[in-house]
Amino acid sequence: MRVYLVIMDETEEARVALRFASRRAAKTDGGVHILALVPPQDFVAFGGVQATIEEEARDRAEMLAASAAGSLLTESGKMPTIAVRQGEGVKVIREYLVEHPEVAALVLGSAREGNPGPLVTHFSQASGGLSCPVFLVPGALTDEDIDRLS
Repeated sequence: MRVYLVIMDETEEARVALRFASRRAAKTDGGVHILALVPPQDFVAFGGVQATIEEEARDRAEMLAASAAGSLLTESGKMPTIAVRQGEGVKVIREYLVEHPEVAALVLGSAREGNPGPLVTHFSQASGGLSCPVFLVPGALTDEDIDRLS
């Protein structure tokens, strides 16, 4: 089974990547893994405050991933695998790919305008050393474009 890994956050690029991955998975009888990242938090002097900030960030990432999974389940009838990990994005994604050799492609959405973003920049440059292809989905694509191309 082909598995498409999507990095989920609150950006439009993530939504575009998820739509593309879900359509590819449906057409190839594959699956989708959603990885929500919780960025490392800045150091706060008070432990209780730090713990609260980290918990809120994790809760937000979990809600975002669950919402995306629910949308995907409604559209495709298949429940994706959800993971929420804390840490620096590139490192977490690389670790996830090592842990999940079943991933057939890393699907990232690029920004409609301006800088493509740190993950797209890194993985497009480092794609030769990955265990799977990287699909870069242009952020300017409409839902109809994505459906046609996937």
